[in-house]
Formats: sequence, C-alpha cells, structure tokens
Amino acid sequence: MRVTVFHNSIPASITAAQKLIKLLKNGHFELDERHPDVVITIGGDGTLLSAFHRYADQLDTIRFIGVHTGHLGFYTDWRDFEIEDLVIALKEDSGQSVSYPLLDVRAMYADATSAHYLALNESTLKRLNGTMRTEVYIKGDFFESFRGDGLCVSTPTGSTAYSKSNGGAVMHPRLDALQVTEIASINNRVFRTLSSPIITAPDEWVTLEPTGRDDYVMTVDQFVINPPTIKQIRYKIAKERIHFARYRHMHFWDRVEDAFIGAKH
Repeated sequence: MRVTVFHNSIPASITAAQKLIKLLKNGHFELDERHPDVVITIGGDGTLLSAFHRYADQLDTIRFIGVHTGHLGFYTDWRDFEIEDLVIALKEDSGQSVSYPLLDVRAMYADATSAHYLALNESTLKRLNGTMRTEVYIKGDFFESFRGDGLCVSTPTGSTAYSKSNGGAVMHPRLDALQVTEIASINNRVFRTLSSPIITAPDEWVTLEPTGRDDYVMTVDQFVINPPTIKQIRYKIAKERIHFARYRHMHFWDRVEDAFIGAKH
C-alpha cells in the first residue's frame, strides 16, 4: 500500500503528521506523495478539501482518510490521539471504502473559451458590487429569473457547509443529488424567485446564464475565481466520485447532531 500524509501548518497537525510518518515507516508502508493509494489528511475538513483538489486527477485510484486536530469534521473520522489505532487499521485494510458524489462545474465564456472544475462541497456565483441577474434552467428548461447576491450549488456532503448557512437543507451524502440555494434573493411585486432551496434528481442539471457583466465572482470550494465574462455555467453530478477508506462507521446524523446541536440530553 502506497500512502501519503497531507497536513496543514497548525503545530498540532505537524506533530501528528511526524508521528504518523514514523509509524508508517516502522510498519513498512511505502510513502508515495505522487501516486498514493491512500491519502491521509491531518487538520480538518479544509485540509481534506485541499488534498481532494491536489489529487483530483487520481480519484479513481485513491481513498482518503481524515484525521482532525480540532473539532469533529464531516470528512474526518479519526482524532490525532488515535494515530496508533489508525495504523493498525491500515495494516488490516481489505480495500473497504465508501464513496460520495461530486459537483461537475463547466463554465462557458463570451470569448468562446471554457473551464471545467470538480467541487467536493459547493460552487457559487456572486456579484459583489451590485445585484446579480441570471436566468436559471433545470434540465434545459427555463425555471426562473434570479436577482440577488448570488446562488450556491452544493453536493450532499457540502449541504452542511455554506449551503446550510443560506437556508439549505441537510442532505444525506448517499443521495445522488444537487442542491441550489439562494443568497439574499430579491422578492417583491416586480421580481419573484422560488425563494426556497431546490434539490434535483440524479439525471438533472442546472444551468445559469447571467447577464453580460465582467464583475461576477465564481467559487469552487475554497477557491475564488474571477472569470472572463460568463456566458453560461452548467452544474451536474460528476461521473467521478470521492472514496473514503472507512474502517469504522459513524452515522451521518450523529455527525450532524454533534456539529450543530451538541451533547444529547
């Protein structure tokens, strides 16, 4: 098994990474940063997001494991004080994994160029210096004319992140669906939107066609993109998926309860 350790710059993460690397070497694992079978991230959900984008071209052959050095994350199953137990689990590995859907983002620009991205959590389109105006299509059919600060399109695993803060529903990660949430929409007698999150079916896609302006900002997970004039953005469930080496099961709703509600009464 080829393994690499990907960590953030927090002292606790560096210490945990050094300890893990030593244990992996003693356990005769092959450390391979370029073409690993397993990527172990140490930090938090943001660290795993960074590792996902680092290895986005190898998703078919990589499984991820998250170790958190702070609060419980949605992508991290292990704590930094469980490093020894993690190495034991790696030695007993039988290839077990769980996979979750990703967001396919394709942007077409007015100059006939295009760009393609994969998102683990979400992608947004915003206009920072005024009202964003865009036509919204679902599966190629016109749905609404949106006016507001922006729109957020998220995966099920991303539904607990920025989408939730905009009033989106929390979706179980086994659902192959996308969610569109509005960011400060304008609703009055002149302009109307659904003013509610939209959850699509697996075979549907969402297309945005914003008015011709050059001050839109697009985000893909934690990356901010200042694109040329956007002609169209199409969002759909990606053919690629992210795979996690899951050695022990923690119910998704337990993660949600722990993250947002607190200790059970």
